[in-house]
Order: sequence, then C-alpha cells, then structure tokens
Amino acid sequence: MVQIDLVALIVDEYDPAIAFFTDVLGFDLVEDSPSLTNDGRPKRWVVVRPPGAQTGILLARAYGERQRAASGNQLAGRVGFFLRVDDFDAAYRRMVEADVTFVRAPRTEPYGRVAVFLDIAGNRWDLLGAT
Repeated sequence: MVQIDLVALIVDEYDPAIAFFTDVLGFDLVEDSPSLTNDGRPKRWVVVRPPGAQTGILLARAYGERQRAASGNQLAGRVGFFLRVDDFDAAYRRMVEADVTFVRAPRTEPYGRVAVFLDIAGNRWDLLGAT
C-alpha cells in the first residue's frame, strides 16, 4: 500500500495556524511536539487533519526570508488545496461567520458546489460540496 501521509504548509506562526485549522475548519490537532531542525534549531512538529481523514497537513513555521516569502504563495496564486465537505452551505456560512476571506463566491459546477477561500497564510483553497 502507498499513501500520502502529510503535506507541508508553510505558515508564519504555529498557534494562529492551529487555531485556524481546528477552530475555523474543524480539523483535529493530531500532534504538537517539540522538535529540532536538521541544524539543531528548536521547532514544533504540528500536524492537523480533517476528522476521519488519513492525509494530514504539517504546519511548518517559515524560517528565513525565502520561506517567509513563500508563506501564502506556495502555489503561485493557484488553488492548490481542496476541502470537501458534506454540507456545503453550512460550512460556507460557518466560515463566513469566522471571517474567512472568500475570493470567489459559491457557484455550481458539473462536479458540485465550489467557492475559493484563503487560509490563514493566504493560500487558495477550493471549498467543495455536492450540488
């Protein structure tokens, strides 16, 4: 068996990113452990995951100018993350009430309902649901 276990997402700071993913998007905080970089600097190993999902997101705090510049622009302005929900309208309302920035309003496509939002770092995500 082969599967993608984690995808790294560069963030400015751990705690606000954890709050966004857990409080706003409803993800579970799977791990938040002290760790060290390859050159011995302290960091945290922070993993969030949608409830019941196998693949998680490693929240990696930006270090250095190059990584800080990539935070929020990991995919050069393209949508690169896709969050599928059972109840699109409820998820959309909850996110709007939590002041999540939507850059494209909900619309219906052949594959279902979709709206584009920004995560805490500024990366673009599709919120996806059934029609």
